[in-house]
Amino acid sequence: MDNRRRQPNSSSNLVYWSSSFPRQPARVLVVEALPPAWADTCAVICDAMDNFLSLACNLDGPCRIPLLSLYAISRQQECLLPFVKVQGNLARLLSCVDELRSIPAEGCIRGVSRAGELLLQAVLDSLQQFKQYIRHTSTSSQAWSNLPVEVTVVTSQSGRAIVRQLEAGLKETDLVSLRHLLVLQIDGSWDWGQEIPSPEAAQHEDSLMLGTEVELQQVENSVLAIESVLKVWLQEQGGDQERLHLLLPSDNLTPVCVKCDIQERLISPALIPLTPDLGVKTERLRDFLPVAKGSANQSSAPQKLRAIKTLRADGVCESVLYGLPMVIRPTTCWQLDWDEMEANHHLFLALCHTLRTLDLFLLLQTDSRSAAGSSGVISHYLLQPSPSLSFLLKPVASRELLLPSSMAVPSHDPSPHAMQTVQGCLSQLEEEFVLNPLSLCSNLYQHLRGRGLLSQPRYPYSCKIQGATTGRTARSGPLWLHCPPPLLPLPPSWDILLLRSAPL
Repeated sequence: MDNRRRQPNSSSNLVYWSSSFPRQPARVLVVEALPPAWADTCAVICDAMDNFLSLACNLDGPCRIPLLSLYAISRQQECLLPFVKVQGNLARLLSCVDELRSIPAEGCIRGVSRAGELLLQAVLDSLQQFKQYIRHTSTSSQAWSNLPVEVTVVTSQSGRAIVRQLEAGLKETDLVSLRHLLVLQIDGSWDWGQEIPSPEAAQHEDSLMLGTEVELQQVENSVLAIESVLKVWLQEQGGDQERLHLLLPSDNLTPVCVKCDIQERLISPALIPLTPDLGVKTERLRDFLPVAKGSANQSSAPQKLRAIKTLRADGVCESVLYGLPMVIRPTTCWQLDWDEMEANHHLFLALCHTLRTLDLFLLLQTDSRSAAGSSGVISHYLLQPSPSLSFLLKPVASRELLLPSSMAVPSHDPSPHAMQTVQGCLSQLEEEFVLNPLSLCSNLYQHLRGRGLLSQPRYPYSCKIQGATTGRTARSGPLWLHCPPPLLPLPPSWDILLLRSAPL
């Protein structure tokens, strides 16, 4: 959080900008609340929005959603929420979701074409409102002048028909500030009373080419699916340049460069106020232990983790693990008698040996009856057996922290030329059978030494002389003289008191 900075001349609409999130767009959500589908989609959409906004509004760190606006399409177009900042504004946003939830689920509409016109009008109105907001705000903050906007239209009608209407209606509109327009079609079996299209219309629909600003995405009618779409807003939306260059050795002087982007896999629990209960505190042993209620000191009661599932080792993705691992060993507590300690030791080795033999991991969660689960937040951990007959304990991300990630298997093999290039690069690298961290040097010692010398004052120490005389004039008070630092390091506030000194 040290990398965030404030823009000068900021007003009450203060937004934190960071080098990690330089071009996050403003967001517009247009929700279609029309019968008969609204009776099935209302609770799903509103619950997903409640969950998402509860997370987004409480995230610390750089701003991921600078502005949000909400429109509802029922019998008429209605702006439930003009553009407001998201961070720290949960109460107002949830009240708008309650308004959306209160829209009646029964009734009739004048036709599907009328609903498409209302959706188009909501998109046009949101773009106009955004221009006015930016024009008003950019006078006090230069950061707002080039802020883009993305619009998401949630519909239960045929997404392709809505896309066609939007593309036709936006042809004569200034779309400079619009970066992306997403039509989100919620799949379901609703009867909209549409006429069967003619063969010519069906052929035209099959050959429909989506514009560069409009995208169609279909999702199932579930809270998790809608949440995943909304969580894309929390990811970095830059794309102006690549984020990572992988340099591979080559026969030429110029290395082979593989250009990559970087994407977060999950929200860091360190950005959420309830981090101790989420299990992020694995950096130190004292952080992991439960805290006594009403006391700042750790409780003497041990942390309790309950095994809930066994997992195949090849079915665990490392990208959902976070924090530092802890080494788990059988206890040597002197308060246990020898028989109990020996029996516990055999149980520990049997568990580790069994999991290693079967190639299994254990999924653990905090015991709800222990002190760690008193807040109601449950943390999960992965217990991984190691060859040294011990375990590694690693925190596991939960559903709330996960961000959308596309990890589909490629449908085609790489080209022979690319394979030959990469294989030639890798053949020039030295191969090791075992990773030895002792062979890796980070130059940390040199950095710390240089930093300490640069931050050290020139004359940090002083000599205090009592009763000293200069020539024939005696001083009534102590005389301070600057002395060079001693060979042994002393605290900067150390004073050397000389009780007696020869005249200067």
